[in-house]
Amino acid sequence: MRRNFESIVTHWLKTGFCALLASTVAACGRVDTGEDGTAIFTESPAAFVERVQAEALEINKEAEAAYWVRATYITPDTAVLAAKAGERQLAFASSVVAQARQYVGVETDPQTRRILDRLLTGTTMPAPEDAGMQAELATLATEMEGMYGAGKSCDQSGICRNLGELEKIMESSRDYDQLLEAWLDWRSVSVPLRPMYQRFVELMNTGAREYGYADVGALWKSGYEMEVDAFERETERLWSQVEPLYEQLHCHVRAKLGEQYGDQLVPADGPIPAHLLGNMWSQTWGNIYPLVEPYPGVSEWDISAALVEQGYDEVRMTKLAESFFTSLGLPELPASFWTNSLLRKPADREVVCHASAWDMGNGTDPRIKQCVEPTAGQLGTLHHELGHIYYFLMYRDQLPFFRDGAHDGFHEAIGDTIELSMTQDYLKRQGLLEEVVASPEATINQQMKMALDKIAFLPFGKLVDQWRWKVFSGEIAPENYNQGWWDLRTAYQGIAAPAPRSEADFDPGAKYHIPGNTPYTRYFLSF
Repeated sequence: MRRNFESIVTHWLKTGFCALLASTVAACGRVDTGEDGTAIFTESPAAFVERVQAEALEINKEAEAAYWVRATYITPDTAVLAAKAGERQLAFASSVVAQARQYVGVETDPQTRRILDRLLTGTTMPAPEDAGMQAELATLATEMEGMYGAGKSCDQSGICRNLGELEKIMESSRDYDQLLEAWLDWRSVSVPLRPMYQRFVELMNTGAREYGYADVGALWKSGYEMEVDAFERETERLWSQVEPLYEQLHCHVRAKLGEQYGDQLVPADGPIPAHLLGNMWSQTWGNIYPLVEPYPGVSEWDISAALVEQGYDEVRMTKLAESFFTSLGLPELPASFWTNSLLRKPADREVVCHASAWDMGNGTDPRIKQCVEPTAGQLGTLHHELGHIYYFLMYRDQLPFFRDGAHDGFHEAIGDTIELSMTQDYLKRQGLLEEVVASPEATINQQMKMALDKIAFLPFGKLVDQWRWKVFSGEIAPENYNQGWWDLRTAYQGIAAPAPRSEADFDPGAKYHIPGNTPYTRYFLSF
């Protein structure tokens, strides 16, 4: 996951420089007023774009700092700071969009037109023009992300477990009941988010309609340079190409899980219970590889054990990932990266451990936030996140609104491509693998590992936003949030909740990207 100028100006700008000056668009836009009271902009399109870029850079310095502190120091005080910064950004975003509309159809050069188009489609969190609603939206966004990051499940004796602790159980246990308990525990954390998310959707939809879109989903889907209906057809076409392979993988995995747990717990012809796939959200299945390994014992890559045995800590693992990029001739990471990144979960405070790369300081201060542990998965994530960081470094001399990939999935695909470079040869050169095993059996084993992570992910990558688009449009009403979620999970993934669920639950909110308001189709496209 990454956050950069465009995802902040396009996050947008969760949001407000001009709001500091006045509450009117006129104060921000150098306008005259026509006889009918409408605004007449006296700036040329190019001058408007140049001014907005400069103002956005300034407002984002404050906002990014506030968001970083909020993510790495979860306290009531940082919530206030982040919410206030969000209010200003949202006000700025709304005013800029209102001004940019004045230039629709106005002749200008291709570069300026490109930026104007991005201004009108770039936000993922459209704010209403009403200042009170902007403040409410910013506060909800901050509170939901904070509640998720600090979430814990506590038993009757007062013993509490956070997401990281529960994830370890999901990844390693083969005890049906222990897995079920961990799965249910994390979903108790998301229940309080349900009414907050409902109001969050209402506010964003108000903003999207003021922007000229039917709802937030239509706005999000407009960012791919094709008609919304065409984009929906294209994502469905892409899924239809790989669905047969997924169905074969699903069938094989279900049979192996049936051997492990018995047909009574894993029916041979029904959906797979969601808690048995080695992941809190059943999104990737690599952790159950030992149960489905085609050729047992052939080319086992136990680099997690090697990392522990060789004393790798978070800094050494990050430097190992950096060495991959420098071996390609890319520069070393700047000194500020090592000073300002968060690589270990602090013992004295709550943080959002969800790994992310941040493009701070307008390209001068890239950093990552990741609670690194010595595991193969974490090493892969480090390579992925540094893929974002080097992308930031390579495009920092572009104009601010052009510092991004071809679309939001492209950035993620760069990181995933880098992860594919973690071959046996690469790991052996790093001293983490004793020998390279080259045989058809070893190749098939590796392909199975890749399928469990990459092919298994695809339906989940698609359905998260399928659910949100239906929520935004009203097709899934608030009173059906949970049922709509599980209908899609069964239809696309062929999995089912392992225990009764009701509308008192809010299982979508147990996935970071829902309360964090991060579009998810980008991951489907990147995979």
